[in-house]
Amino acid sequence: MRNDWKEIRLGDFVTLQRGHDLPETQRKPGVIPILGSFGITGMHDTAVAKGPGVTVGRSGASFGVVSYSPVDFWPLNTALYVTDFHGNDARFAYYLLKSIDFTRYNSGSAQPSLNRNFIHPIEIRVPDVAEQLEIVALLGALDDKIGLNWRMNETLEAIARATFGLQMEGVDTFQEGKFSRIATISRDSIDPSASPTEVFDHYSIPAYDEKRLPVIERGANIKSNKFIVHANSVLLSKLNPRIPRIWMPNVGVERRSICSTEFLVLRPTEISSREFIYGFCSSPEFQDRFATMVTGTSGSHQRVQPDYIEQMEIRLRPVHLVRKYSETVAPLHERYANNLSEARTLAVLRDALLPNLISGKLRIGAKEGF
Repeated sequence: MRNDWKEIRLGDFVTLQRGHDLPETQRKPGVIPILGSFGITGMHDTAVAKGPGVTVGRSGASFGVVSYSPVDFWPLNTALYVTDFHGNDARFAYYLLKSIDFTRYNSGSAQPSLNRNFIHPIEIRVPDVAEQLEIVALLGALDDKIGLNWRMNETLEAIARATFGLQMEGVDTFQEGKFSRIATISRDSIDPSASPTEVFDHYSIPAYDEKRLPVIERGANIKSNKFIVHANSVLLSKLNPRIPRIWMPNVGVERRSICSTEFLVLRPTEISSREFIYGFCSSPEFQDRFATMVTGTSGSHQRVQPDYIEQMEIRLRPVHLVRKYSETVAPLHERYANNLSEARTLAVLRDALLPNLISGKLRIGAKEGF
């Protein structure tokens, strides 16, 4: 610990305020990010908060999730957002807030809730702005490289989708068949809490939407049943199809991979491939049909029943074209997987450095010989 860091209350470091309502019916096309409880949930044409900015998820499964926006944004009422940084660096504030375990400050009962009045009195220690910037330079470099990998993967995904359109949409010889001809839905499940010391790769929507990586968690911390994520599978979210989530999990050998039961674990049949399933589920042909199959009320309550997808009538492409497409995009998916692996390594390093830098246990430059 260093005595040149100030001890202050969180409310004197940043001022937090509850976000603003923005029903889907009032959203307009634009480039302004909408930040909800777990990060960006859409776009709008108007901002109510200046960037750079920081939000903290205040309710539900995304309770305590901290997000950063370098640009002007619209914070939803499912999050708190910083209205005043009191002269501190915004990105340093983001890292400091990420280092706080907000679960201790739950003001709700059945539904977790974060009240700014509960957390403003938290006692923290902070360096001067010059040292804040040094810390941000190191952690930010790691985050920037992780972000670059994400953007590279978005480009790779776009190329794969375009290739699917070029090679598949012009086919004039096809048969009608059911979706189950190209993919089976694995329902293999596990109760992670039965193996409390085992470490899992846990794919869940809030965490993955924010980090694009699974959370590494011990079974003791995972409270509900999960699906087993097999190698060579594709994850398709059946929750709220207006936000498409089609993931190619990078299943390794170090840990077992699991996912929320809000996902379908799709495995290729003998006439298909993982690459083809991913391309097909990302295509407008599938997405348009998928969106019409929802049950439940609007927004996050909408789901698609697995048997609806299995029975979906689709156009079956000739096997030789499926194989040609798969061979063409396989190198793209391999590069994608490599980018994810590198991002994970960098994320582990960042997460190890963050608490030590934010607490002052590790100093940068001449102050510590780092």
